[in-house]
Amino acid sequence: MKLKLTPQLALAAALLLISSFASQIQASDVTFYESFDESFDGRWIVSGKEDYKGVWKRTKSEGHDDYGLLVSEKARKYAIVKELDEAVSLKDGTVVLQYEVRLQNGLECGGAYLKYLRPQDAGWKSDEFDNESPYSIMFGPDKCGSTNKVHFIFKHKNPKTGEYVEHHLKNPPSVPSDKLSHVYTAILKPDNELRILIDGEEKNAANFLSSEDFEPPLIPAKTIPDPDDKKPEDWDERAKIPDPDAVKPDDWDEDASMEIEDEEAVKPEGWLDDEPEEIDDPEATKPEDWDDEEDGEWEAPKIDNPKCETAPGCGEWKRPMKRNPAYKGKWHAPLIDNPNYKGIWKPRDIPNPEYFELDKPDFEPIVAIGIEIWTMQDGILFDNILITADEKVAESYRKTAWKPKFEAEKEKLKAEEAAAGSDGLSDFQKKVFDLLYKVADVPFLEAHKPKILDLIEKAEKQPNITIGVLVSVAVIILTIFFKILFGGKKPKPNVPEARSEPAAETSDNQGSREEKREGVEEEEEEEKEDAAAAPRRRSRRET
Repeated sequence: MKLKLTPQLALAAALLLISSFASQIQASDVTFYESFDESFDGRWIVSGKEDYKGVWKRTKSEGHDDYGLLVSEKARKYAIVKELDEAVSLKDGTVVLQYEVRLQNGLECGGAYLKYLRPQDAGWKSDEFDNESPYSIMFGPDKCGSTNKVHFIFKHKNPKTGEYVEHHLKNPPSVPSDKLSHVYTAILKPDNELRILIDGEEKNAANFLSSEDFEPPLIPAKTIPDPDDKKPEDWDERAKIPDPDAVKPDDWDEDASMEIEDEEAVKPEGWLDDEPEEIDDPEATKPEDWDDEEDGEWEAPKIDNPKCETAPGCGEWKRPMKRNPAYKGKWHAPLIDNPNYKGIWKPRDIPNPEYFELDKPDFEPIVAIGIEIWTMQDGILFDNILITADEKVAESYRKTAWKPKFEAEKEKLKAEEAAAGSDGLSDFQKKVFDLLYKVADVPFLEAHKPKILDLIEKAEKQPNITIGVLVSVAVIILTIFFKILFGGKKPKPNVPEARSEPAAETSDNQGSREEKREGVEEEEEEEKEDAAAAPRRRSRRET
């Protein structure tokens, strides 16, 4: 007899494996592990700062008996910290930072990252933890507006200046768009390699010493432009200048029109001079509830004049315009090479006083783990926070504890979607959204990233417009290719004037998205009221 794997059976199996793995991993040689199977009170310290009103709760992950640390309220700032029993050195050997997050209510605007704190100033207390508390590494998801990334940021002390500089991973991966459990892994290797994994799959590989991977680069430039160097007053940067000896020709008419009437044009035979292009709709009748005092004088809507459909044209005929052969435009002296040209000026380079050399980063140790976030969403669940020097331990956790739980969640989701009759479409949309977020991360689309992310967010809320969003993103990419290939805008074709339509909503990253949406809804309502108050008139046809 073949046993059918139901969502309930899958969940039970997952919980059994998680329980088994929890006891196994705690016995392993790991630096730190937190499963939140026990109360966090007294072990994790909630910030006592006034700004942090968000309430942390220990609760079960939806559909599981596995506990986690929950962000329980919307639109709040949260801060909580756990001091480690012993400091974790980042200078020697491999260090793996890993933890699990489930966005049970999705994530429109907020963070879900961890801060790995370096040693604090003397007298610092855990309940003073806030956004100013210095850290060595910040790692994890962050999504709001044009920001959609899994951060990896490290702070490094410049040995020349003594100042700490924040270095950001240049091309971080995007945050998964679903509401399932995901595990985030950062592997720091002794050869300066950094690997970022999501659900065990490598999403980014970087080198701490590479200027291509971090902004700003860890090692500053050897030379910098001299800030005190000034451009000489007589420095001429013009490569070309108007020919001072050139003279405007006597027959050059600057006042000639660009276009003139075509005197050779003849009115087409059969042109209906006395017929208007549009007429009142003979079938239209005044509505019974029309009130002239309140609604104004009623006018029948216009329709195209049927007599004009077979004629070459209607109304007053005018000769068409043609280009004026005498038109030359404004006269300008031709350009010649500038004999005084010295090139584009730039300040001289001087040795960078902040320059230093390193074979590897001089990381500060990790002495505490903190979660300090601002979020508009509740339902963010943190779990299974791990620090280890063994990649196999982290991999074992992903395979033994996270993977069964993740698969159980997927099976449960599929069962719910199947019951709702939307199974195939939902899977397709998830793949589409994941692909679109990857497209938005392509470097040459950086200038258009806010617009693309805005489109994706709308599609996530309105799944029925997924195909339309795909088309829109494709149009954006093709437009960029055209600009690259042809170096500018294509000439506009000479076509009849189109009927005006309301402009599509675009994102300029100013103000909240909710305010924009409310504004658009108000405009649409006003347009509906205007349309109901008076009959729509058609625009005139071009002849």
